[in-house]
Amino acid sequence: MIPVLVATLMWILLACLVIMRRGREERTITYATLTIAISMTLNIDPLYEALDAAFGGWNLVTLLADLALTIGVFFLGRGVMKASDRQPRIVRVALGRTVLAAALVCSIVAFVFIDQGGTTTTFMLDLGDQPAAATYSMIHFAYYAVVLAAMAVLAAQRIRESQGSQRFPPTCLLIGSLLGITLSAVVITMDVVHVVGNLDLMATVSAAYGPLYLGTFAFLCAGFASQPVLRSLETRSRARTTRVLTDELEPIWRRAIGVRPGISQRADAAFQSSEPETVLHREIVEIRDALIDNRVSFELTAGESELIDRAEHHLVGGDVSDATSQPADAQSAGDSRRAAR
Repeated sequence: MIPVLVATLMWILLACLVIMRRGREERTITYATLTIAISMTLNIDPLYEALDAAFGGWNLVTLLADLALTIGVFFLGRGVMKASDRQPRIVRVALGRTVLAAALVCSIVAFVFIDQGGTTTTFMLDLGDQPAAATYSMIHFAYYAVVLAAMAVLAAQRIRESQGSQRFPPTCLLIGSLLGITLSAVVITMDVVHVVGNLDLMATVSAAYGPLYLGTFAFLCAGFASQPVLRSLETRSRARTTRVLTDELEPIWRRAIGVRPGISQRADAAFQSSEPETVLHREIVEIRDALIDNRVSFELTAGESELIDRAEHHLVGGDVSDATSQPADAQSAGDSRRAAR
């Protein structure tokens, strides 16, 4: 049941990323999600049994699925690293190709030494008492822990640098990474006690496996899926604010070009079809030009000056509500411009 649930989560995440990240050149997270989704799908019992039978019944599908998961986790870590402005050296090493290659090679070697007993859907339960099988499992989960620890560092850094709703994705990634590290510790503990024959302790520790496994993927999926969703919502909100500010400035702009006829670029056909922010910027520029032109008489009220300040603040990426917290400064700026005339 767990592989089915996780595979479903990963395919849903993949669909979200494909839809929400269209046109973006950076596709590392998409590749990671696809690889992990394939890995989880290969672990669904009926499909696993059919494919492994085709491979000769040597549990090679287990190896393929685990290698795919390892590569997918590598891509996840790289995706998070690329989204970060500052990466500590230890993080770059942990998420590097050398560590990945070492994990892949060592796991393949360990798998070769496992005494296979035919196709099994409970690989570690049936074969985990073999040192080679325990080593094989521990290599994979040790690598997951290393990558997830690096992701946790980057997520914590991103939380400190973010504000408001932007903290939600890295917070989910941090929680998912910590759960994944705990899961890795649980699995490694299970591997060790299985080899030494303490099955009672293994059964006790294994109770945490399912919740940790689901929780890890649930929070990681929430973190990666929410990033493009929030970005899309913010883009739409910004576009809506741009349109509102453009409409509010329209009467002021018309007054400005009325006292300075024939010099407006905003009224040209080329600007009629431009990006909304280009139109807003052109309006502000032409209003400002009218204010400093000594040949014409053009003034703004305190409210109009504040509106222009809000629009300028919006264009440089600020929250328009922040600009309203300094009306006295806006009024002073307007008075200074009028005095300069």
